Amino acid sequence: RAFSSVARYTRIEAVEKLDRFHGEVLGANWADYLYLVYNVPFWEAEYESLTLAIQPYLHEGEVGEKFKTTQEMMDVLYKCEDVRDHVNELCELATRASGFMGTGWQAMEKVENVDEVSKHCMEAYDSLLTTHPAFKPKIEQTVGHGLAILRSKH
Repeated sequence: RAFSSVARYTRIEAVEKLDRFHGEVLGANWADYLYLVYNVPFWEAEYESLTLAIQPYLHEGEVGEKFKTTQEMMDVLYKCEDVRDHVNELCELATRASGFMGTGWQAMEKVENVDEVSKHCMEAYDSLLTTHPAFKPKIEQTVGHGLAILRSKH
């Protein structure tokens, strides 16, 4: 989808827009799937608009660094969301394997290589923590908590 704008932002307006966006996304509960479903499309549109608004000021050290951090934050959000979605699917399959309300009635097949898959998820978690140490609380909130739930199900 194309986005174009003739809007011009002063430096103060652009920086305020950047700060608001960064604060809103970072302050959100990334582990709340429904909240992300509702808000990420709006964040993506705002991020696209923000990218255009901030362009004239990227050469400034403070603004450039803040925007770089915001870009990294969005990358981490998407990575965490991907791993957590995978973990949630594994948990759902474990629940379905126990049958209707855990009775065994209409149970689905269990995931046979759950240890291998969960090990891969833990490696992704460790990689995220190593690659993005500034976002450790958000990574733990999403992926770490998801892995804890997965451990309790398997």
